[in-house]
Amino acid sequence: MKVPCPMTPNALNPLSLADADAVVALFRAGAKACREAGCRRGSIELIRAPGRLIATGDLHDHPMNFKRLVEIAGLGGDGPAHLTLHEIIHPPNLLNGVDYSYRALARVAALKAEFPEHVHVLLGNHELSQIMGAGIIKDGVKVVDAFNAGLENVFGADAPRVLEAIGEFVLAMPLALRCECNKPDGSRGIDILCSHSLPGLAMMQRFDPSVLSRELTKEDYEPRTGAAHIMIWGRGYDAEQLEDLVERWGVNLFILGHEKAPEGAAFVAPNAVVLNTDHEKGVYLPVDLSNPPTPVQAMERVVRLGDG
Repeated sequence: MKVPCPMTPNALNPLSLADADAVVALFRAGAKACREAGCRRGSIELIRAPGRLIATGDLHDHPMNFKRLVEIAGLGGDGPAHLTLHEIIHPPNLLNGVDYSYRALARVAALKAEFPEHVHVLLGNHELSQIMGAGIIKDGVKVVDAFNAGLENVFGADAPRVLEAIGEFVLAMPLALRCECNKPDGSRGIDILCSHSLPGLAMMQRFDPSVLSRELTKEDYEPRTGAAHIMIWGRGYDAEQLEDLVERWGVNLFILGHEKAPEGAAFVAPNAVVLNTDHEKGVYLPVDLSNPPTPVQAMERVVRLGDG
C-alpha cells in the first residue's frame, strides 16, 4: 500500500527541513512505509522477477550520487527499478564540525513513503548506532555527537522529538532485501541478498541465522549479542562462511556495503560483491532479475556513477 508523503509528492523537491513538525512527519511516514510495504516479510523485504534492481553501497550523505541513483532508478516513471539505499548518514565533510545529514535521511524517508514497493532502505550500522547512542569515531570525528549537534543547532528544544522519530524510522528498516530471480523460461533461478553486511567470522557462533525468517526483536539490536547488530557490523567473512550461509539461506549472490572499496567495488570469493557509493569512484550494480548475473559477472557489470 502506498503511504502518502506528508510534505511533497517528490522527495527531491526542496523541503522545509528545518521545521520539526514536518520532519517528524516525514520520518514517521517512512517508518510506516517500511512496516506496511507489501514486499515486507518479517525482518526483510522480498521482491521477485521480473524487474530491475539498482543495488548500491554505503551512501554517507553524498548528495550528487543520491540524486543520480534516483534518476537511474526512474522513480516516478513507468516501470521504475527497485533501489536499495543504506548507510545514509555521517558524511566525511562536516560544516564547522557539525553533521546535518538528518536531511539526507529525511529525503530517503520521503522517498520510501512515496515508493514503498520500489525503494528498499536497509538497516546500516551508522543509523543503528546513532539512535542507540553508541560511539563511533570516523576519521577522528565522534559522528554520533556531530549528528546530535546538527539536530540541536536546527531544532533546539525539539531535537529530542526529531531524534525519536528518526529512531522510529531506523527500527522499522528491513535487515535485507531478498530477490528471487527466475530464469527466462520461468523456472527458479538464483537468489540474491542485499544487506549492509554479513556476520564476521569471529561472531558466527553467537549469530542467530534464523533472523531473516522472523520478525526482529528488541534483543536483536543489542550490541555484540543481537543478530541484527552482529550482521550489520560484520567484517572479515571468508569463503567457508559464505558457503555456509548459502546452505542456510539458499542465497547465491550477496551484494553488500560496510567494507571500504577504494575503487568502488570489491569481490569476496566465492559469491559476495562489496559496493561503495559514497565517494568520487562510487558505484552501483544494475541487475535484471529475470537474467541475474553470477558473482563474477556481477563484478564485471558494476557501473561507476560518474560514467553511467
